[in-house]
Amino acid sequence: MKRLIITLVIALALAPCALADTIYLRDGRVLRGTVLGFLNGRVVVRLTNANQANASANDTSLPPSQTAAGVAAGEVRFFRPAEIDRIEIDGRSLDEARFVVRNVQVQLGPNWIDSGVDVRHGQRVQVKANGTIYANRLRITPAGLRTTDPNAPLPRAAAGVLIGAVGNDQDTPIVELGSSREFTADRDGRLYLTVNRAEYTDARGAYNVEVRTERQLPQRRTDAARNTRDDQDDTYDPSENEERDTTPAPVRSRFPTARPGNDPYNRNRAPREVTISVPGTSRGTDTGLDLRAGDRVTLSAAGRVIAGRRAGEVGPEGGASSGVGSILGTRPVPNAGVGALIGYLRMSNGQASQPFYVGSQLTLTAQADGRLILLVNDDNYADNGGEFTVRIVIEN
Repeated sequence: MKRLIITLVIALALAPCALADTIYLRDGRVLRGTVLGFLNGRVVVRLTNANQANASANDTSLPPSQTAAGVAAGEVRFFRPAEIDRIEIDGRSLDEARFVVRNVQVQLGPNWIDSGVDVRHGQRVQVKANGTIYANRLRITPAGLRTTDPNAPLPRAAAGVLIGAVGNDQDTPIVELGSSREFTADRDGRLYLTVNRAEYTDARGAYNVEVRTERQLPQRRTDAARNTRDDQDDTYDPSENEERDTTPAPVRSRFPTARPGNDPYNRNRAPREVTISVPGTSRGTDTGLDLRAGDRVTLSAAGRVIAGRRAGEVGPEGGASSGVGSILGTRPVPNAGVGALIGYLRMSNGQASQPFYVGSQLTLTAQADGRLILLVNDDNYADNGGEFTVRIVIEN
């Protein structure tokens, strides 16, 4: 609720002459009108006309109070913030107010670069990067080269690609970021960035990296004492609580030496275990795990995703295969249910293995080396939502 109020105020300030606002409600309706302001804990909207309420008088899927029947042009409606998914003022989204942005220069050196951004478990982090690093005769961009570097932190990923890690623990998963990536933090900690290349003494230049994190707004309180008074609590000021930590973080070396044998990145530890989130919109979520042929992998998934309007909400096993996608076989795993959790391995040469069905539980033995990628079995992700939580255990 607080997030909506803050973003509403910002957008109204930016667009005082807006004539055509769009209000997206959580029940699926889309209303057109003018947002007048915020009054007594409610968002006040003057509707444009009945035909733009995205519901008709004959729509029996909604209660009578939620259909367009009886909605007159110019009628003023009051909505609780919890009823509203988002508002676009004159075509501009309010999502920008949800994020704090920090810009970081990432050079290639002996240590990881401290981004100055502390993230929390479950927080969405968006990273965009450009710029060029010159190494010997190579010209490297954040997307990396077509070759790999066996001595780099991620030996099977593209050499020179931008990578990140949350926390100073050398065992934390490394995330391949490239030129653009959104990921969900699997732990609390400082975000570190570096370039996926072993040699650094011949490098010059830097990547320009923009890190966007969700603003840390408080959750709605559900205790009986507050109950309905949440809407009138205006004591929180997000401008005083942005993620601006000027405290220097511990140095994270790119080449840890306190490891036995010749395994500086401790890739051979067993078992390895991580828990990640796979959004319903995912066309490919990088688990950060490099598998070797013979590794035994167990995946356990829970949660629900929305696999489009036709299939609705489904679990990791997916819904009934229907529609054009099942007829034409356009989904990655055609014989698996729509919205099911699936995966594949991305090889060091950039090629992908045959996608395979995961569902809610799967134990497999890796048949080749590759990065484990998880995704949702669909051919249209535009109207998807929700997420799966996946626990992955690797035994060498």
